[in-house]
Amino acid sequence: MTRIRIAREIALPDDLRVARARSAPHLGPRILFFSGGSALNGISRQLKHYSFNSIHLITPFDSGGSSQMLRAAFDMPAVGDLRSRLMALADETVLGQPDIYALFNYRLPRDATPKALRSEVTQLKDGAHPLLSAISKPMRHLIHSLFQNFLDAVPDEFDFRNASIGNLILAGGYLSNDRALEPVLFLMSKMVDVRGTVRAVVDENLQMGVDLRDGRRIQSQRLVSGKEAAPIDSPITRIFLSDGIREVPPALAPLPKRNRKLIGRADVICYPPGSLYSSVAVNLVPAGVGRAIAARQVPKVYLPGLGTDPEALGHDLSDQVAALLAPLRADAGHDLPADTFISHVICDLSRDARDCARVTDRHGIPCLRLPLGQQGQPKYAPRRVAELLVSLD
Repeated sequence: MTRIRIAREIALPDDLRVARARSAPHLGPRILFFSGGSALNGISRQLKHYSFNSIHLITPFDSGGSSQMLRAAFDMPAVGDLRSRLMALADETVLGQPDIYALFNYRLPRDATPKALRSEVTQLKDGAHPLLSAISKPMRHLIHSLFQNFLDAVPDEFDFRNASIGNLILAGGYLSNDRALEPVLFLMSKMVDVRGTVRAVVDENLQMGVDLRDGRRIQSQRLVSGKEAAPIDSPITRIFLSDGIREVPPALAPLPKRNRKLIGRADVICYPPGSLYSSVAVNLVPAGVGRAIAARQVPKVYLPGLGTDPEALGHDLSDQVAALLAPLRADAGHDLPADTFISHVICDLSRDARDCARVTDRHGIPCLRLPLGQQGQPKYAPRRVAELLVSLD
């Protein structure tokens, strides 16, 4: 095999590439995202109309919501963002598995009495719950066995309020596969015909930690995101991995070989919208991520979030780019130019042109302003973003 490097100009969006992808999504581009949270789910739902080959490396370091209950009970990585992305990429048509999809998306009531919760959990345990009994054999037996694995290990004090059934089934599969996420993620992907690949960036039970400008250190995603605790009041200066007590060197949480291969095959790499540190940057910390990205000669695009991000306090757009570059350079080399890791920053027209210009002045990265937002909302239009990303291939 002979490899050559070709530079070309493209239109954004490229109508020919968009039409080709739409007509044959099974041949669509391998667009790889470093992502967590729910900000990318709408775009993912739209993207599966253009490509069945997108790749999603997801943070397992979330410490809030339903995931935190499972982490506390089983000393396991967070699975909520993984399940959420699997569902966003699932085949939601009648040709898929709508009954399984409905069960995996179901949450137990938030405000139910303990007696009512016990009754519903018992229904699931006995296989009599309507959502479970609607699933055909033998898949119903397989899912029931995963849920039973969870029930066999769950502590008596576990709080089932607002628990995601899909998360509980993922936990059961994790426990029954020698505490490994990859087998149960693969199995769940097949169950709902996921149009892409979803993996944890690393299969490690760690926390996200940050240092603040005022000298404080926080070692929990939940205390940084501004969703379950008061927003931070001092800018973040550094991100790291933690065991909850002390910092864990990136070398002790290396990028698995299987994920390194996915990066090596990507046609486009995207740092997507989402919480700057807990959804995007934390995925770039494990050893090997920066080197794998640097080795790939493809478009590498940062698509910054719209609206206000509590984690980006005190950051302009060039500071956000610097926050992504820091862990990548720490892994691959501080002397490498910024465009080794991010070839373009693409913003909505709502972004101030001067903010965009500072990115180029400071980092040497082209920054483009395009009409990508939804009218009157601080959100991207999923179809516009999907067509933009497909055009970059």
